[in-house]
Amino acid sequence: MMCRTCRAAFVLALLLPSVTGVLVADEGSKASHKQSADKKHACQTTKQAKTQWISLFDGKTLKGWKITDFGGQGEVTVKDGQLILGMGADLTGITWTHPEKLPKIDYEVSLDAMRVDGTDFFCGLTFPVKDSPCTLIVGGWGGGLCGLSSLDGMDASENETSTFMDFKNGRWYHIRLRVTGKRIQAWIDDEKIVDVDITDRKLSVRIEVELSRPFGIATWQTTAALKNIRIRRLTPEEVAAMERSS
Repeated sequence: MMCRTCRAAFVLALLLPSVTGVLVADEGSKASHKQSADKKHACQTTKQAKTQWISLFDGKTLKGWKITDFGGQGEVTVKDGQLILGMGADLTGITWTHPEKLPKIDYEVSLDAMRVDGTDFFCGLTFPVKDSPCTLIVGGWGGGLCGLSSLDGMDASENETSTFMDFKNGRWYHIRLRVTGKRIQAWIDDEKIVDVDITDRKLSVRIEVELSRPFGIATWQTTAALKNIRIRRLTPEEVAAMERSS
């Protein structure tokens, strides 16, 4: 018969391999989890790199832009990091000169805009949806109307995207626009003003802003200041989430 001390040593010898196996398995699990986390982080970093913002205004010059020759347009200048669209007889605007470098679908645009003087739209942002143009109007038709021009031939005052806001001269507003093949969304500051399914809809622009195509910004009888104009591509996850909302 074994004494107590011998029996304890014998039992410990039997258990030791299984305990060691558990410890090894636990360490292996930790290593596997760390590798998975590292891969996830690398993937996220790659996604962030693919969707970084591209600035379209350097705050110093009109590089990349041309003054839109509407006829009767006001003076266009750059001052104190702001792009100033002076009040014209009707329209004043700028048009991007390298549209081939910009996405035509699955992208987001953002900018800050301020109505300096006047009572009409201080941001008419014309943008592409694949090969079709459309315009986001901010502050039109007397100063407060917002919406898309045009959907099925109806401008921002006539279609379901029409909404009204109280805009103050001399105040900056942050404007954001998202575009996919099925949906257009827009925000002013944190308020969503447009969320429309464009499947089987005809997109167009009013004849007055044809010269803003495919990407440009215009004002109507109004002086405006613009800054922080930028664009980025949406991730596949963002596109899917946006189109699911329809």
